[in-house]
Amino acid sequence: MFRRLNQALPGLLFGILLYGVLIQLTGVWFVSDKLRYSSGLWIGILTAMAMACHIARIIAETIDFPDAEKARVRIIAKGILRYAAVAAVFVFTMYFDLGNLITLFLGVMGLKISAYLQPALHKIYQNVTGKGGVSSDKANTAIEREVKT
Repeated sequence: MFRRLNQALPGLLFGILLYGVLIQLTGVWFVSDKLRYSSGLWIGILTAMAMACHIARIIAETIDFPDAEKARVRIIAKGILRYAAVAAVFVFTMYFDLGNLITLFLGVMGLKISAYLQPALHKIYQNVTGKGGVSSDKANTAIEREVKT
């Protein structure tokens, strides 16, 4: 399902999850309230994963939109809605004291970290498995050659 939605999404989700595991394993030893540390972090990781899926879905929906201006407005509106949902997660977590807000923020930042590390993780995946397809640069070059002929 994720691969159908966006080819980069499974790698992005894997990166977010890997980031969450690393933050969990390194930080949990240094805090006194391990439960709130962990719950805040994993609420943030789940929020980041939901954001990644939402972004991929919006891109897939608007890519074939006939009117470019309406597509742009739609992307902006959905982005505002996404960040309002993230703010609601923070408020909900704070109000019900479900987790540490700092680790929640660190978890949400997993989306950014994973996006930056995705090319490196993709190369590692290709080296380990011997598969993974062409990189986006090679695919773009092949498309440009096809367009010229």
